[in-house]
Amino acid sequence: MKIGLSAFAATFVALFLVSFTTSAQERSISKGEVLFFASGCGNCHTDVKNKGPFLAGGRKFKTPFGTFYSPNITRDKKHGIGAWSDADFIKAVRKGRAPDGSHYFPVFPYPAYTFMTDADLIAIKNYIFTLPALSQPNKPHGVSFPFNIRFGQFFWKWLYFSEGPYKADPAKSKEWNRGAYLSRAVVHCGECHTPRTILGGIKKDYWYAGTPEGEGPEGQGAPNITPHIEKGIGKWSLGELVNYLESGEDPTGDYAGSLMAEVIENGTGKLSAADRKAIAVYLKSLKPLP
Repeated sequence: MKIGLSAFAATFVALFLVSFTTSAQERSISKGEVLFFASGCGNCHTDVKNKGPFLAGGRKFKTPFGTFYSPNITRDKKHGIGAWSDADFIKAVRKGRAPDGSHYFPVFPYPAYTFMTDADLIAIKNYIFTLPALSQPNKPHGVSFPFNIRFGQFFWKWLYFSEGPYKADPAKSKEWNRGAYLSRAVVHCGECHTPRTILGGIKKDYWYAGTPEGEGPEGQGAPNITPHIEKGIGKWSLGELVNYLESGEDPTGDYAGSLMAEVIENGTGKLSAADRKAIAVYLKSLKPLP
Protein backbone atom coordinates (compact mmCIF):
# COMPACT_ATOMS: atom_id res chain seq x y z
CA MET A 1 0.00 0.00 0.00
CA LYS A 2 2.84 2.38 0.86
CA ILE A 3 4.53 1.65 -2.46
CA GLY A 4 1.29 2.37 -4.27
CA LEU A 5 0.81 5.68 -2.48
CA SER A 6 4.42 6.60 -3.11
CA ALA A 7 4.09 5.87 -6.81
CA PHE A 8 0.85 7.83 -6.95
CA ALA A 9 2.48 10.80 -5.20
CA ALA A 10 5.46 10.72 -7.56
CA THR A 11 3.14 10.61 -10.58
CA PHE A 12 1.07 13.48 -9.21
CA VAL A 13 4.16 15.61 -8.60
CA ALA A 14 5.51 14.83 -12.07
CA LEU A 15 2.22 15.80 -13.72
CA PHE A 16 2.05 18.96 -11.64
CA LEU A 17 5.57 19.96 -12.66
CA VAL A 18 4.84 19.29 -16.33
CA SER A 19 1.64 21.34 -16.11
CA PHE A 20 3.39 24.15 -14.25
CA THR A 21 6.29 24.24 -16.75
CA THR A 22 3.91 24.22 -19.72
CA SER A 23 1.84 26.99 -18.17
CA ALA A 24 4.95 29.07 -17.48
CA GLN A 25 6.15 28.56 -21.05
CA GLU A 26 2.77 29.62 -22.43
CA ARG A 27 2.79 32.75 -20.26
CA SER A 28 6.29 33.58 -21.44
CA ILE A 29 5.28 33.20 -25.10
CA SER A 30 2.17 35.31 -24.58
CA LYS A 31 4.20 38.07 -22.91
CA GLY A 32 6.89 37.70 -25.54
CA GLU A 33 4.42 38.30 -28.35
CA VAL A 34 3.45 41.70 -26.94
CA LEU A 35 7.08 42.66 -26.29
CA PHE A 36 8.11 41.39 -29.73
CA PHE A 37 5.74 43.78 -31.47
CA ALA A 38 6.29 46.66 -29.06
CA SER A 39 10.04 46.46 -29.61
CA GLY A 40 9.61 46.64 -33.39
CA CYS A 41 11.13 43.26 -34.26
CA GLY A 42 8.47 42.53 -36.85
CA ASN A 43 8.75 45.95 -38.48
CA CYS A 44 12.52 46.04 -38.76
CA HIS A 45 13.21 42.44 -39.71
CA THR A 46 10.62 42.30 -42.49
CA ASP A 47 11.01 43.92 -45.89
CA VAL A 48 7.60 45.57 -45.58
CA LYS A 49 7.98 47.79 -48.65
CA ASN A 50 8.61 44.82 -50.95
CA LYS A 51 6.20 42.51 -49.11
CA GLY A 52 8.99 40.21 -47.99
CA PRO A 53 8.47 37.16 -45.74
CA PHE A 54 7.81 37.94 -42.08
CA LEU A 55 11.07 38.20 -40.09
CA ALA A 56 13.19 36.96 -43.01
CA GLY A 57 15.10 40.25 -43.08
CA GLY A 58 16.07 42.42 -46.03
CA ARG A 59 14.60 45.73 -44.91
CA LYS A 60 16.76 48.64 -46.08
CA PHE A 61 18.02 51.25 -43.60
CA LYS A 62 19.72 54.31 -45.05
CA THR A 63 22.21 55.98 -42.71
CA PRO A 64 24.99 58.58 -43.06
CA PHE A 65 27.43 55.63 -43.00
CA GLY A 66 25.85 53.59 -45.77
CA THR A 67 22.92 51.25 -46.30
CA PHE A 68 22.21 48.43 -43.88
CA TYR A 69 19.85 45.48 -44.34
CA SER A 70 18.13 43.77 -41.45
CA PRO A 71 18.95 40.07 -40.98
CA ASN A 72 16.74 36.99 -40.93
CA ILE A 73 15.69 36.31 -37.32
CA THR A 74 13.37 33.36 -37.93
CA ARG A 75 14.28 30.06 -36.25
CA ASP A 76 15.95 28.81 -39.42
CA LYS A 77 19.25 27.30 -38.24
CA LYS A 78 21.31 28.29 -41.27
CA HIS A 79 20.20 31.82 -42.13
CA GLY A 80 18.29 32.77 -38.97
CA ILE A 81 18.73 32.35 -35.21
CA GLY A 82 17.43 28.80 -34.87
CA ALA A 83 20.76 27.53 -33.52
CA TRP A 84 21.00 30.25 -30.86
CA SER A 85 20.80 29.42 -27.18
CA ASP A 86 19.07 31.69 -24.67
CA ALA A 87 22.52 32.96 -23.68
CA ASP A 88 23.33 33.75 -27.33
CA PHE A 89 20.14 35.76 -27.66
CA ILE A 90 20.76 37.72 -24.47
CA LYS A 91 24.35 38.45 -25.50
CA ALA A 92 23.21 39.71 -28.89
CA VAL A 93 20.55 42.02 -27.53
CA ARG A 94 22.28 43.17 -24.35
CA LYS A 95 25.89 43.37 -25.52
CA GLY A 96 25.54 43.80 -29.29
CA ARG A 97 27.63 40.69 -29.88
CA ALA A 98 26.94 37.76 -32.22
CA PRO A 99 27.38 34.17 -30.99
CA ASP A 100 30.81 34.14 -32.65
CA GLY A 101 31.81 37.24 -30.66
CA SER A 102 31.73 39.74 -33.53
CA HIS A 103 30.16 43.16 -32.92
CA TYR A 104 26.83 44.24 -34.34
CA PHE A 105 26.48 47.66 -35.91
CA PRO A 106 24.31 50.00 -33.79
CA VAL A 107 21.73 50.32 -36.55
CA PHE A 108 20.48 47.34 -34.51
CA PRO A 109 19.25 49.30 -31.45
CA TYR A 110 20.95 47.16 -28.83
CA PRO A 111 22.02 50.35 -26.95
CA ALA A 112 18.33 50.59 -25.99
CA TYR A 113 17.44 46.89 -25.85
CA THR A 114 20.32 46.31 -23.43
CA PHE A 115 18.11 47.69 -20.67
CA MET A 116 15.52 44.92 -21.06
CA THR A 117 15.34 42.21 -18.40
CA ASP A 118 16.53 38.66 -19.05
CA ALA A 119 12.97 37.38 -18.56
CA ASP A 120 11.59 39.76 -21.20
CA LEU A 121 14.36 38.92 -23.66
CA ILE A 122 13.78 35.18 -23.28
CA ALA A 123 10.04 35.75 -23.65
CA ILE A 124 10.66 37.44 -27.01
CA LYS A 125 12.92 34.58 -28.11
CA ASN A 126 10.31 32.02 -27.04
CA TYR A 127 7.70 33.78 -29.15
CA ILE A 128 9.99 34.04 -32.20
CA PHE A 129 10.65 30.31 -31.98
CA THR A 130 6.92 29.59 -32.34
CA LEU A 131 7.00 31.21 -35.80
CA PRO A 132 7.95 29.47 -39.07
CA ALA A 133 11.60 29.01 -40.02
CA LEU A 134 12.39 30.70 -43.33
CA SER A 135 15.53 29.83 -45.27
CA GLN A 136 16.23 33.24 -46.76
CA PRO A 137 19.89 34.39 -46.93
CA ASN A 138 20.83 37.77 -45.50
CA LYS A 139 21.72 40.68 -47.76
CA PRO A 140 25.22 42.14 -47.41
CA HIS A 141 25.37 45.70 -46.07
CA GLY A 142 26.26 48.49 -48.46
CA VAL A 143 28.73 50.21 -46.16
CA SER A 144 32.14 51.54 -47.22
CA PHE A 145 35.47 51.47 -45.41
CA PRO A 146 36.12 52.18 -42.56
CA PHE A 147 32.54 51.96 -41.33
CA ASN A 148 32.23 48.35 -42.48
CA ILE A 149 34.86 47.13 -40.00
CA ARG A 150 33.04 45.40 -37.19
CA PHE A 151 35.96 45.60 -34.78
CA GLY A 152 35.63 49.36 -34.96
CA GLN A 153 32.41 48.96 -32.98
CA PHE A 154 34.54 48.17 -29.94
CA PHE A 155 35.65 51.81 -29.84
CA TRP A 156 32.14 53.04 -30.66
CA LYS A 157 30.79 51.12 -27.67
CA TRP A 158 33.51 52.59 -25.46
CA LEU A 159 32.25 56.05 -26.40
CA TYR A 160 28.51 55.58 -26.49
CA PHE A 161 27.34 52.27 -25.06
CA SER A 162 26.24 51.61 -21.46
CA GLU A 163 25.22 48.03 -20.75
CA GLY A 164 21.96 47.29 -18.91
CA PRO A 165 19.66 46.02 -17.61
CA TYR A 166 17.46 48.92 -16.52
CA LYS A 167 17.70 49.97 -12.89
CA ALA A 168 14.56 51.50 -11.41
CA ASP A 169 14.75 54.99 -9.94
CA PRO A 170 13.61 54.63 -6.30
CA ALA A 171 12.68 58.31 -6.22
CA LYS A 172 10.06 57.77 -8.93
CA SER A 173 6.74 55.95 -8.91
CA LYS A 174 6.24 52.39 -10.08
CA GLU A 175 4.22 53.72 -13.03
CA TRP A 176 6.97 56.16 -14.02
CA ASN A 177 9.60 53.42 -13.89
CA ARG A 178 7.43 51.14 -15.99
CA GLY A 179 7.03 53.92 -18.54
CA ALA A 180 10.75 54.68 -18.55
CA TYR A 181 11.54 50.99 -19.07
CA LEU A 182 9.09 50.61 -21.92
CA SER A 183 10.02 53.88 -23.61
CA ARG A 184 13.79 53.66 -23.22
CA ALA A 185 14.33 49.93 -23.59
CA VAL A 186 11.44 48.17 -25.32
CA VAL A 187 9.92 50.74 -27.68
CA HIS A 188 13.35 52.50 -27.86
CA CYS A 189 11.87 55.94 -28.59
CA GLY A 190 15.20 57.64 -28.01
CA GLU A 191 16.86 55.78 -30.87
CA CYS A 192 14.73 57.68 -33.40
CA HIS A 193 13.76 60.85 -31.54
CA THR A 194 17.22 61.92 -30.33
CA PRO A 195 19.84 63.60 -32.57
CA ARG A 196 23.22 61.93 -33.02
CA THR A 197 26.86 62.91 -33.16
CA ILE A 198 28.97 62.71 -36.31
CA LEU A 199 29.87 59.14 -35.25
CA GLY A 200 26.26 58.12 -34.74
CA GLY A 201 26.14 58.27 -30.96
CA ILE A 202 23.12 59.58 -29.06
CA LYS A 203 23.39 63.22 -27.95
CA LYS A 204 22.12 62.70 -24.42
CA ASP A 205 21.76 66.43 -23.77
CA TYR A 206 19.04 66.44 -26.46
CA TRP A 207 17.18 63.37 -25.21
CA TYR A 208 13.94 62.96 -27.23
CA ALA A 209 14.33 66.45 -28.79
CA GLY A 210 13.86 65.12 -32.33
CA THR A 211 16.08 64.60 -35.37
CA PRO A 212 16.19 66.77 -38.51
CA GLU A 213 15.00 65.53 -41.88
CA GLY A 214 17.60 63.30 -43.47
CA GLU A 215 19.25 62.31 -40.20
CA GLY A 216 16.56 60.18 -38.59
CA PRO A 217 15.50 56.57 -39.15
CA GLU A 218 15.67 55.47 -42.80
CA GLY A 219 16.77 58.99 -43.72
CA GLN A 220 13.64 60.60 -42.33
CA GLY A 221 13.24 63.11 -39.52
CA ALA A 222 11.62 62.45 -36.15
CA PRO A 223 9.73 65.10 -34.16
CA ASN A 224 10.50 66.52 -30.75
CA ILE A 225 8.56 64.50 -28.15
CA THR A 226 9.67 66.35 -25.03
CA PRO A 227 6.99 68.38 -23.23
CA HIS A 228 8.23 71.65 -24.75
CA ILE A 229 5.19 73.88 -25.28
CA GLU A 230 6.04 75.19 -28.75
CA LYS A 231 8.39 72.62 -30.25
CA GLY A 232 7.30 69.41 -28.56
CA ILE A 233 4.19 67.81 -27.07
CA GLY A 234 3.83 70.18 -24.13
CA LYS A 235 0.28 71.15 -25.10
CA TRP A 236 -0.86 67.54 -25.28
CA SER A 237 -2.79 66.27 -22.30
CA LEU A 238 -1.89 62.92 -20.77
CA GLY A 239 -5.07 61.43 -22.22
CA GLU A 240 -4.32 62.74 -25.72
CA LEU A 241 -0.87 61.21 -25.60
CA VAL A 242 -2.26 57.86 -24.43
CA ASN A 243 -4.81 57.94 -27.25
CA TYR A 244 -2.08 58.74 -29.79
CA LEU A 245 -0.05 55.73 -28.67
CA GLU A 246 -3.11 53.54 -29.22
CA SER A 247 -4.78 54.95 -32.33
CA GLY A 248 -2.23 57.30 -33.92
CA GLU A 249 -4.64 60.24 -33.71
CA ASP A 250 -3.05 63.47 -32.45
CA PRO A 251 -4.92 66.33 -30.69
CA THR A 252 -5.59 68.08 -34.03
CA GLY A 253 -7.39 65.06 -35.46
CA ASP A 254 -4.51 64.17 -37.78
CA TYR A 255 -3.01 60.68 -37.80
CA ALA A 256 0.54 59.42 -37.57
CA GLY A 257 2.09 58.45 -40.87
CA SER A 258 5.13 56.69 -42.25
CA LEU A 259 7.35 54.95 -39.69
CA MET A 260 5.39 56.17 -36.67
CA ALA A 261 2.24 54.63 -38.07
CA GLU A 262 4.08 51.28 -38.10
CA VAL A 263 5.27 51.81 -34.53
CA ILE A 264 1.73 52.43 -33.31
CA GLU A 265 -0.13 49.86 -35.40
CA ASN A 266 2.32 47.04 -34.77
CA GLY A 267 3.79 48.21 -31.48
CA THR A 268 2.37 50.57 -28.87
CA GLY A 269 -1.16 49.80 -30.03
CA LYS A 270 -0.67 46.23 -28.83
CA LEU A 271 0.42 47.23 -25.32
CA SER A 272 -2.03 47.30 -22.43
CA ALA A 273 -3.80 50.57 -21.60
CA ALA A 274 -1.80 50.71 -18.35
CA ASP A 275 1.49 50.40 -20.24
CA ARG A 276 0.56 53.13 -22.72
CA LYS A 277 -0.34 55.42 -19.81
CA ALA A 278 2.97 54.63 -18.13
CA ILE A 279 4.85 55.65 -21.28
CA ALA A 280 2.84 58.87 -21.44
CA VAL A 281 3.63 59.62 -17.79
CA TYR A 282 7.33 59.17 -18.50
CA LEU A 283 7.29 61.34 -21.65
CA LYS A 284 5.42 64.14 -19.87
CA SER A 285 8.09 64.11 -17.13
CA LEU A 286 11.01 64.75 -19.48
CA LYS A 287 12.94 68.01 -19.59
CA PRO A 288 11.32 70.31 -22.17
CA LEU A 289 13.82 70.93 -24.97
CA PRO A 290 13.42 73.27 -27.95
